[in-house]
Amino acid sequence: MRKFDIGHHKTSVGQQVAILSILGFWLFYVIIITIRAAVSDWPAQDELALRRVVVTVLGIAITYLLYRLLLLFEDKALSTRIITAFAGAIPCAIAIGAFNYYMFNVYDPQSLFDEAHLEKMREYMEKENYALQAIVEDSVSRFFFIISWASLYLTLSYASAVRTVERKAARFAQAAQDAELRSLRYQVNPHFLFNTLNSLSTLVMRSQPEEAEKMILNLSKFYRTSLSGDPLEDVALSEEVHLQNLYLDIEAVRFPKRLKTETHIPDALMDVLVPGLILQPLVENAIKHGVAHSKRPVTITISAVEEGDFLKLTVADDGEARPGAQARSSDQNSGIGLANVRDRLETRFGSQAKLKTRSPETGGFVAELTMPLLADI
Repeated sequence: MRKFDIGHHKTSVGQQVAILSILGFWLFYVIIITIRAAVSDWPAQDELALRRVVVTVLGIAITYLLYRLLLLFEDKALSTRIITAFAGAIPCAIAIGAFNYYMFNVYDPQSLFDEAHLEKMREYMEKENYALQAIVEDSVSRFFFIISWASLYLTLSYASAVRTVERKAARFAQAAQDAELRSLRYQVNPHFLFNTLNSLSTLVMRSQPEEAEKMILNLSKFYRTSLSGDPLEDVALSEEVHLQNLYLDIEAVRFPKRLKTETHIPDALMDVLVPGLILQPLVENAIKHGVAHSKRPVTITISAVEEGDFLKLTVADDGEARPGAQARSSDQNSGIGLANVRDRLETRFGSQAKLKTRSPETGGFVAELTMPLLADI
């Protein structure tokens, strides 16, 4: 089974999303600092705002460079990308902190402060390592700001990778389900062909060429109709019943006096959708265990009723009661035909569909198939 390593899955968030997130973070920063300056009634508000914009532009550029760095590690494990983000945020924060110190402390301070404030600022700047301490303190706050953006970016990137893996997993699961449905559907035709060829061989051995020719023609019609459709597509119930009637016409050549058929399906249900050839194994079982083992006429009945949001299809025969009637039901439940029907229903509908079988005490056998009611769109 293939494993999906999300940490090593290369999936880009998209440059537009990354840039918008960078702009959003720095816009938030500018708004907060501007509000704080206004509330504190700092002097030279216009000049402060202008310099703040310059620092912000540099911050956006540096953060974009960090984004480009993270792109280089996009196909690496998530832990590697996190380490890269933390390591890359350090020089970014220092660069922004140093530039911020220059813009507000070194470059033309006279435009920002009056003489009293300038004198006090000079006293601070004359202290040993003042500039270094100021840059380090500002860099620390910038580091957490930048790493917050990096965390958002990595989260978006990881979520994008998860969605991509989930889509691939869903496609693989669907492909596996389709393959299983095809396999189960194709099991029906060889099984039916084997039984029909045996019957045809019997007719030839009995020197019944007309009956054999009729069976061959019906067999040709049956396969031309059944193989023309996609095994993954549902078919109208009317088409499914038509196929079973073709099959019963084939078997009628073998049992001209013993096989009778009845169909009880409301017109309103003729257009509902069912899996193709889903009734085939049930009709085959009725022939094999009902008609073939009986010495009197046996009626095979195909019926359908609507029960709420579900469709119930029934294939029943009134064959002879056999010793240990429940044994017949048990044998059929473990047979290839009914196992195929159950597997197809489970694959197609999950727990919403089921197949129940029973052997009435008066004789015969009943197979009831329940599935969601699907309308033909």
